[in-house]
Amino acid sequence: MDAAEAVRTKLEVREFKQKRVSSDVKRDVLEAARLTQSSMNSQHWRFILVQEPDGIRRLAETSVTGAWIAGADFAVIVCTTPGKSVYLFDVGRAVQDMQLTAWDRGVASGLYTGVKQPEMREAFDIPESLSPVVVVGFGYPKGRLLGKKKRKPLSELAFLERYGKALELDAKA
Repeated sequence: MDAAEAVRTKLEVREFKQKRVSSDVKRDVLEAARLTQSSMNSQHWRFILVQEPDGIRRLAETSVTGAWIAGADFAVIVCTTPGKSVYLFDVGRAVQDMQLTAWDRGVASGLYTGVKQPEMREAFDIPESLSPVVVVGFGYPKGRLLGKKKRKPLSELAFLERYGKALELDAKA
């Protein structure tokens, strides 16, 4: 699937089949994160692959908003150094690259940011110098994904040259 098709069709998924995802896909997902651009090439993030059932269960327990992750086949905890400028922007880019890479291989994903920091640090040996900021759960989607994205039209979100000026793009360009 090409990148535009992946963006058009990827949905946030929180229900997964009980089917194992291959190590090759997991490696590709982590490689996508590693290769993502970061501010001043700081590469300040760290990624923890969680794939054992006990670890997945602990993720659900150390979450405020992610109990659904208990059904994921695997997850990635994304940690970063909070003092870095635009660190959350960089994390968002890495997460998006992981999700789109997984989706290209038929693996769905969802994320949560509601992390119980002290409990997660203890459960996964995360040092104080890093902050776990997002957890992404992955797995094969339960059921067919036929949902249509509910998005505002481009004419409400994008403008030409200045805010409020209607966007008109030549179809030939």
